[in-house]
Amino acid sequence: MSEEKLIRMANQIAAFFAVQRGDQAEAVAAHISESWAAPMRAALLTHIAAGGTGLDALVIAAAPQIRPPG
Repeated sequence: MSEEKLIRMANQIAAFFAVQRGDQAEAVAAHISESWAAPMRAALLTHIAAGGTGLDALVIAAAPQIRPPG
């Protein structure tokens, strides 16, 4: 999967949870951790570690709570 598509998908998740009650970053992290395959999570976390260009701030905030691959 392309990096561009991962960014788009992560930002869509952030947009959905941004208007929900509760800890929005936790909700984003939980959704990604439960729904994304390990290689997708690895690619996202690698992109975030490299600066996270193009990602919504809520995805960046969720990063420490995303289950690491493996």
